[in-house]
Amino acid sequence: MKKNIKFETIGNATIICYDDKPVLVTDPWFDGNPYFGSWSLSHEIPEQQQFAINTSEYIWISHGHPDHLISDSINHLKHKKILLPDHYGKRIFHGLSEQGFNVKIIKDKEWTNISENIKIMCLCDFNQDAVLLIDINGRLIINMNDCVAYGWSKYIRNIVKKYNISFYLRLYAGYADMCNFFDEDGRQINVFESSPVGSYISKDTDYWGAKYFIPFSSFHQMARIDSAWLNKHLIDPNEYQIGYQSDKSEILSPFIQYDCIKDDWKPLEPKRQKKELVDPREYGDIWSDELEGDEYRMAKYYFQSIEHLYGFIDFINLKVGSKDNIIEFKGKKFNKGITFEAPRNSLVTAINYEVFDDMMIGNFMKTTLHGNWSEDRLYPNITPYIAKYGDNGKAKTKENLEEYFREYRKRYGIQGIIDLFQHKIELKTKNIYRDYLPRDSWFYQKSKMLYYKMRSKAF
Repeated sequence: MKKNIKFETIGNATIICYDDKPVLVTDPWFDGNPYFGSWSLSHEIPEQQQFAINTSEYIWISHGHPDHLISDSINHLKHKKILLPDHYGKRIFHGLSEQGFNVKIIKDKEWTNISENIKIMCLCDFNQDAVLLIDINGRLIINMNDCVAYGWSKYIRNIVKKYNISFYLRLYAGYADMCNFFDEDGRQINVFESSPVGSYISKDTDYWGAKYFIPFSSFHQMARIDSAWLNKHLIDPNEYQIGYQSDKSEILSPFIQYDCIKDDWKPLEPKRQKKELVDPREYGDIWSDELEGDEYRMAKYYFQSIEHLYGFIDFINLKVGSKDNIIEFKGKKFNKGITFEAPRNSLVTAINYEVFDDMMIGNFMKTTLHGNWSEDRLYPNITPYIAKYGDNGKAKTKENLEEYFREYRKRYGIQGIIDLFQHKIELKTKNIYRDYLPRDSWFYQKSKMLYYKMRSKAF
């Protein structure tokens, strides 16, 4: 009889699943500083868990962000079986295959047995993220990492209903997105929520129908001098519990070992990492360097090849060193645009390798908004079309995008399309609401809590 069926959560977004031995590891990041050195792990990986990562049979990668797929870590695991979601464009699959990795794609909505007591299911969404459902000895882990699960809400909730014990894991308050916004007067725009994060998490956990929430995919710290300003906004692991109120679910510690036979758990206690901030010059970033002519032409081609941008902005300005580099989308007016102020080396690298999201999430690049923008700023009409559909999905023209979204609609089915439509209506209503009420206002915060409460009880 097996006595070692368990899972552990450690690192940033890593789950280690055991079936007598380590079988599955998700998104292993244990070495390297992603986002051009801007991020480092907030806690050490203990020796026992590092050994399990090294000896596990399977590695699952959710998506291409480097805190989930980083070469410094994955290159230590070249002998493993790599499992990937079925992302449109298959960029990660082709990239890893070319490097000699043993890679297999897991189709959506299909349970795959990877050991006697562990099976998994992938669900991709059109933002090039993915949910991983893990059935480990009859307990369900909902690994949502950075994913919103567009189109899969009803499907996932129906699966959760079949399990007495389920765990919801997802990014909250990790600010794994562009936060470094400025207005035209040079004032930094506040994008941070003032309400305790636990109040939203408890409502979401109840919405999905899970019994437990485990904080996840949020455990990094800013490591560069020019991104360190964000550290004061990252929350301590103990703060996730503040405001968590539910009579249906409860919140567990971020780093735990859960016994899937006895149904008890204990906390893991990784050491907090203290590191000196790094000068951006160590990553080749000298803020006074300017773009060269061929680099500007490459950047211009890169942005102008994304046809969707022509309908939403008039220009993009790349401010590098002391020089403005204007990329036009409408030649007759310059009412609405974006200035990306960034160091030359990382900017050119991001454009050359088509990983512009790495610049945005690194949060050393400064983004100034010109003209009239909604409270959601670069979503949904700018960032996804550059970073998600363009860079990762290789869908840049109107025809490419039509095929891209047609493929995801086909996967979702009728119920998924209805879910997606409802989500878009909610998002549009939310954006209109935000345009008239500041996020830090009392009325906005109370209204948001009412929305979450109604949403959690509606299903």
